[in-house]
Amino acid sequence: MMIRTGTEPDPEPIVDINTTPLVDVLLVLLVMLIITIPIQLHAVALEMPGRNAPQPSVPPAIVQLEVDAAGRFVWNGEPLADRQALEAKLREAAQQPDQPEVHVRAHPRAKYAPVAAALTSAQRLGLAKIGLVGSEQFAR
Repeated sequence: MMIRTGTEPDPEPIVDINTTPLVDVLLVLLVMLIITIPIQLHAVALEMPGRNAPQPSVPPAIVQLEVDAAGRFVWNGEPLADRQALEAKLREAAQQPDQPEVHVRAHPRAKYAPVAAALTSAQRLGLAKIGLVGSEQFAR
């Protein structure tokens, strides 16, 4: 314990604000706000087909588009020379009255760029039924 004599100067006042009570009050207000806000349910109205939905009279044509490990395209088992040849095939498929389903299968060692190029070309040329198949090989 230190005893002061009358000749020592007064200690400097502390100018920092004590924020502990402020933080306590804010935490209480935050908890009250969280408790009082009603839980909002985000719902999207979907009209799903019933069990007696009509089956399509003709199954859609399916085009198998594969991207091999070297980034080359294979259209229904037929190797294509380059991306222009792929776009010609996609343009031809997009102009059919009943567009085929395009199933894109990528080799596990294929780069992302040729797969993205195939998907981009198909979408840009107007194909609406595009799907990625064989993605279960990438799950580990």
